[in-house]
Amino acid sequence: MASTYTYSFFRISKTDNIEASSQEYRDLRLNALKASPGSFASTYETESLFTEANWKNLITVPDREVFICVATPVHDQSQTKWIGQVTLRGPISKADFILPEESGQPAQKPDDEEECWQMLSLFTLPDHRGHGLGAKLCQNALDYLQSYRASPQGILVRLMVKPENNVTVNLYKRLGFDIVGRATLVEALIANGDEHLLPDDRSSAKWSDRTGLIMILRMGRL
Repeated sequence: MASTYTYSFFRISKTDNIEASSQEYRDLRLNALKASPGSFASTYETESLFTEANWKNLITVPDREVFICVATPVHDQSQTKWIGQVTLRGPISKADFILPEESGQPAQKPDDEEECWQMLSLFTLPDHRGHGLGAKLCQNALDYLQSYRASPQGILVRLMVKPENNVTVNLYKRLGFDIVGRATLVEALIANGDEHLLPDDRSSAKWSDRTGLIMILRMGRL
């Protein structure tokens, strides 16, 4: 059956239409947290209390680039809706990107040879799944990294994902990512810039077990 929507993709500007973008991003994020609470480290209860300034900060913070999928009804092109997102965090210095040897993550190249990024928060709303939008969102983000500036540096993109999430793992494999090791939940939250979500008490095995898959992709500039 043909889709009743057309889909487009873009990167949120850090300078244009900030107020409108922050409101659209808030609505998408809160809908996502309600629809799939297990997909995120944060919760609806936490983010529903965010202020307007908090939402603006999330889309303008210097070390993050947020990419959006927009759904447009075929018969009413004025009713657009943000229905998916993926975020890139970086560039991250070698010192901050490195993980313990036991993680299995291979050594990265020096900062002047390779730019390091973390991919996180891939999500599409349930009503719009089944159209390959997650892969297209990720590809849009990867294309941006290859073209956003001229540089002889290579690019290393890393992500961390739950191994039981077979659909997402296979999506990343199709994009060229390889499984290279295992991360703890503490390492994953820090890598994603969510260290503030860590509790003071991390004695539980939940925080120290190496259960998360580490996947990486190396690319050249266009």
